[in-house]
Amino acid sequence: MHTNINLDHFIRTHVTKRPESLLSADLGKNQNLLAERLNGKSILIIGGAGTIGSHYIKAILKFNVNRLVVVDINENGLTELVRDLRSSTGYNIPGDFITYPMNFGDKVFGKMFRSLAPFDIVANFAAHKHVRSEKDIFSIEAMIENNVLRARQLLDLLLEYPPEHFFCVSTDKAANPVNIMGASKKLMEELIMAYSDRLKITTARFANVAFSNGSLPLGFIERLNKRQPWSCPTGIRRFFVSPQESGELCMIASVLGESGDIIFPKLDEVHDMISFDAIALDLLRYLGLEADICATEEEARQKAMLLDEKSTSYPVYFFETDTSGEKPYEEFFTENEVTDNDKFVKLGVIKNSVKRDIVEIDGIFERLRTLFNSGDVTKAEIVEILKVFLPNFEHIEKGKGLDSKM
Repeated sequence: MHTNINLDHFIRTHVTKRPESLLSADLGKNQNLLAERLNGKSILIIGGAGTIGSHYIKAILKFNVNRLVVVDINENGLTELVRDLRSSTGYNIPGDFITYPMNFGDKVFGKMFRSLAPFDIVANFAAHKHVRSEKDIFSIEAMIENNVLRARQLLDLLLEYPPEHFFCVSTDKAANPVNIMGASKKLMEELIMAYSDRLKITTARFANVAFSNGSLPLGFIERLNKRQPWSCPTGIRRFFVSPQESGELCMIASVLGESGDIIFPKLDEVHDMISFDAIALDLLRYLGLEADICATEEEARQKAMLLDEKSTSYPVYFFETDTSGEKPYEEFFTENEVTDNDKFVKLGVIKNSVKRDIVEIDGIFERLRTLFNSGDVTKAEIVEILKVFLPNFEHIEKGKGLDSKM
């Protein structure tokens, strides 16, 4: 059974269906300005070992930065990042390059920041990104703590040594959120916008990153390597960008955007959306296999036990999604948001992002902390508090989570 795959080629030919980067024209058009704003700069990247953060690093290392500091809680991920960069060609790795396995919410991060500051650019990619992270009150508190409350702590720290640019990644799920993860990122957007008159702040909403860490498509590869069956929802269509495009998009947003900008990719619903089940079937065909469609998870598991090198089919269990927080469609902006579609070739910019008073934001933070500290909290109560602050938050609750799926 052939399992070797050139992921970059598969993504270009079957997922994004773009032979070159979506951002090629914008990179070419702005090459000199990017060089001007990146060359010789000191850069701090938080969450740099993940898929988007690591490809952001690869994008900026096409230029000549002076110092690069990377922070991530994933020590093994940082190790692989360093090995990957130093084993590759085409990256201008500065002499002053260091990685720190630490949490940006810990005291030691503050000590490190104050010791090495100022930084010209600070980019934060640390986030809970999965809808499945709202499984219970403990996972929800951890997600809100990471996506929102620690972001406030980071912003206050940055005010001590303001960078030229601060970037914090968001998600398309912040537009009319239907899950707590999306609501937490929308709350994060409004938090950072409250600081946009004191710091130059930009963010980006964008599509699924194809085969990113923890994603369902990458899970197909993991299951294949372990001779385990695939499980895939039907009819869930999403926009996708490649890992390379995700890094380039964030680089452009972080240094070329104006304070308060929310940047998103211009993608077409007809030509650029693809379903997860289509990716699964295309990937099997790419590997010279056909889908052995199973009626139950148990049937799929049993058939996977019989796989060997001569197998020409692979067990797949397709199902209709029935879990909380799954949005049936994808959008990057709402009807009340004003967009500038002329500044970039393949990127749009939301220009009228909500800028609430920090006192109002602190009010919701206090309500959330009080609820978390009460020892008697339900998911529904958290949703109700978020709805007060985010009127367009329409939570989809079905009483089931993705952790119950194969």
